[in-house]
Amino acid sequence: MLAVFLALTLCAGCSKQVSVVTEPEETTGIEDMDPASIDDITMEGIVSDIMKGMTLEDKVGQLFIISTDSLDYDGATGMTDQMKKRLEKYHPGGILFFGFNIESRDQITGFINDLKETEKIPMFYAVDEEGGDVARIANTEGMGTTKFPPMKQIGIMNDEEEAKKVGSTIGREIHELGFNLDFAPVVDLSINEENTEIGNRSFGDDPDLVSRMVAAEVPALQENHVSATLKHFPGQGDTGEDTHRGAVELETTIDRLRSVEFLPFQAGIKAGADLVMVSHVSVKSITGQETPASLSELMITDILRDELQFSGLVITDAMNMKSITKFYDPDTAALMAIQAGCDIVLMPDDFAAAYEGILEAVKEGSLEEEKIDQAVERILTIKIRRGSYPLTPDMVRGGK
Repeated sequence: MLAVFLALTLCAGCSKQVSVVTEPEETTGIEDMDPASIDDITMEGIVSDIMKGMTLEDKVGQLFIISTDSLDYDGATGMTDQMKKRLEKYHPGGILFFGFNIESRDQITGFINDLKETEKIPMFYAVDEEGGDVARIANTEGMGTTKFPPMKQIGIMNDEEEAKKVGSTIGREIHELGFNLDFAPVVDLSINEENTEIGNRSFGDDPDLVSRMVAAEVPALQENHVSATLKHFPGQGDTGEDTHRGAVELETTIDRLRSVEFLPFQAGIKAGADLVMVSHVSVKSITGQETPASLSELMITDILRDELQFSGLVITDAMNMKSITKFYDPDTAALMAIQAGCDIVLMPDDFAAAYEGILEAVKEGSLEEEKIDQAVERILTIKIRRGSYPLTPDMVRGGK
């Protein structure tokens, strides 16, 4: 009996020693941490450590979100060898998906998972999922996601809870499929009845109404690990033409923009929107030039950054639109966008040419690498805050 008692006592001691080794502070915590709550100083340290391991080529790649066509025309619905080679060469910052990329739930989640296997740096997986006519996922048969009416109908309800429902539902449902970036909401005011580019995609023509709807939708999207995008700065709802087809001029004044069009953008910025998409409309009455807003330092750096105090990501509208391709080569347009203050160039007409143009500009000294670094810092910060960049305990604690 004494021998049995001693044996049990020794085993109990062993058990206590094991429990000390596996205390929760050593094995848990990072899994439960909300990356959106990381303080700014810690975030700066994490991003700095990541960037130390990035080459110039890696950083330039982060400045682009492209379509699958830029990787392989034959890779619309799944990974190909050509696509894999180009991903491993350029390491773009993200991929934008369209309706032709989406066939079924299993297909798109499998496609995104295959893309993730090629990542050196986690990518944005983006989609235009606004509701209404512009909903690449919901408007694909059999996807099983919620179909919402055009945002004009949500605006007519004049109920912020409805806009919040749109954001939370879309965010949750598209994140389940692997997406982490939505090019929504539309923040333009639907003022000009001849404007078919915006039309019923807008919540309405009242700045106060649209501001309230935007402020409700943005955090609801982002609480579901999907970045929201305010589009299309500085507001193109009062134009009568389409930037997809050619040059469009917004005839306005800075006082008018400040008192009308800017208000929903300011509401979205205050609500914490991760991105602002800049339109290709020109505002000659303000800039003195016919240069599109997406390539204008005055519109992006002086007004959006400095005046409106937006510190998130600035992305161009799609650079394969006629308003750009009719007047600029892909490399020239990409360089102008980055020099103007954009962080991300969306869908250049020739991705390889645009990438090489930025890389060469840095190497020859016409574009400071510091400007690239600032953009990449913002890109990585957003990817981390939305949970797209996996963190380790050492990264959070400042280790390597």
